[in-house]
Amino acid sequence: MGLLSQEEIDYYIGRKEFTGDGTITIFTVTKIAEALHDHLDIVGGLPNTRVKLFIDGVLYPQFYADATGTVIINYSFEYSAINGWAVMFITPPSDGVKISLDIKVDLDANVAATGPNVGTTNIVEQYHVTPLRDVINNFMVAYTGEDKIISKVNRTDVQFHAMRTLQELSFDTFKSSKAQEIEVPPSLVMQLPQDYVNYVKLTYKDSSGIEHLLYPEMKSSNPNAIKQSAIGEYVFDINDDGVEDTTMLIHPQYSDTWSSFSASNNNSQLVDFDDDSFTPFLGQRYGLNTQRAQANGTFYIDESTGLIHFSSNMSGTTITLRYISDSLGTDEEMVVPKLAEEAMYKSLMYAILSTRSNVQEYIVQRYKKERFAAVRTAKLRLSNIKLEELTQILRGKSKFIKH
Repeated sequence: MGLLSQEEIDYYIGRKEFTGDGTITIFTVTKIAEALHDHLDIVGGLPNTRVKLFIDGVLYPQFYADATGTVIINYSFEYSAINGWAVMFITPPSDGVKISLDIKVDLDANVAATGPNVGTTNIVEQYHVTPLRDVINNFMVAYTGEDKIISKVNRTDVQFHAMRTLQELSFDTFKSSKAQEIEVPPSLVMQLPQDYVNYVKLTYKDSSGIEHLLYPEMKSSNPNAIKQSAIGEYVFDINDDGVEDTTMLIHPQYSDTWSSFSASNNNSQLVDFDDDSFTPFLGQRYGLNTQRAQANGTFYIDESTGLIHFSSNMSGTTITLRYISDSLGTDEEMVVPKLAEEAMYKSLMYAILSTRSNVQEYIVQRYKKERFAAVRTAKLRLSNIKLEELTQILRGKSKFIKH
C-alpha cells in the first residue's frame, strides 16, 4: 500500500553531477551492480533515451553521424567490476566543464527490455504530486458505487471533468507557471511557447544574473495591416507584378506602426528614476507618468500571431518569459499537487452532481460549498507562506519584532 515504488538508492542516483578536468574519461555513478539494470548503453543503433547527459547545460548526444555517414560515439554507459556503473567518454571532457547525468531505469529489475523506451520511468519520482490518472482511479473507488451518492458514472465523464477541473485550478490555485529563457534576436521577436495561455511576467537579466522587470507597451501595437496601393486602394497582387494573385486581402507581417516603433530609439522615452543620478532633480518629478518611469524596456504580445515584440533596446539581451499553462499539454504535466488533492475530489463531485437531473438541489449546494472550502484551503497551503520569512520582512518596518 506504500506510495514509494523505488529504493532510496534508485532515487538518489537518478541524477549525478561531475566536473571534468581535461584528463578523466571515466566517471562512476554507482558501484552497486543491482542499482541500475540493463540496456543503458546504445540500443539497436538508436540513441538511448534512458540516458541524458548534459555538458554545461547543453545536451550531449551519445553518438552522431559525420559527413561520410560514419557513426562517431561520444560516450557509453557500462558496468565493470572495477568502475561499477560508469560513463565512459571517448574524449575527456574539458577542464572545469559541468557534467550532468539524468538516468531512467526499469522499476522491475527482472523485466527484460527489448528497446530503449520499453518499461522505463524516470528514476527521480515527484512525490509531491499525484498523477491525474491516479486521482481518477481513487475517485472511482472512493466516491462512486453502490450506497454512495454517485451510484454509477462513466469513467469518460470522470476523466472529462477531471481534466476540466485540473485546467481551471491551474489558472488560479496550482503553481503551474513555466519559464522560457531566450536571447532576443535582431528581429526583436520571440515566439510564444507551444502551451502558452497567459503571461505572468517578462524579465531580462543583467551581467550579475539579476532579473529586471519588463513592462507592456501601452502606446504602440502591431495592428493587422493591409497592403495598399499609392492611392489607398487594397492590393491583391502578391508579387507586385501587376497581376492579381489572390482574392484575399494581403497582410504584411509587421504593421507600419510597430515597424516605426521598433526602429526608433525607445530609450529616450523611458527614464529610470530609481537611479541616484536623478537626486539633484529632487522635487522636479511632479506630474511624472509612472507608467513610463523605467528604462528596462517594453514588450507587446500579439496573440493573433503568437509572437512577442520587444522594444529596440532589448536586442541581444537574455529574456525570461514566465507564463501560465493549463497542465494538459503532456501526460507528465497532468499531475495534482498533494496539497490540493482534496480540492480535486470535491470539485469532481460538484461537477458531476451539478450536471445530473435526478439529484436534489440541496446535495448539489452542499458539494458546491465543500468545493469552495477545499479550493480555499488548497490556495492557503500552496501559498507557501513561512513565518520566518514573513518575520524577516517585517523586521524592516517601524515596529520592532523580537527574535
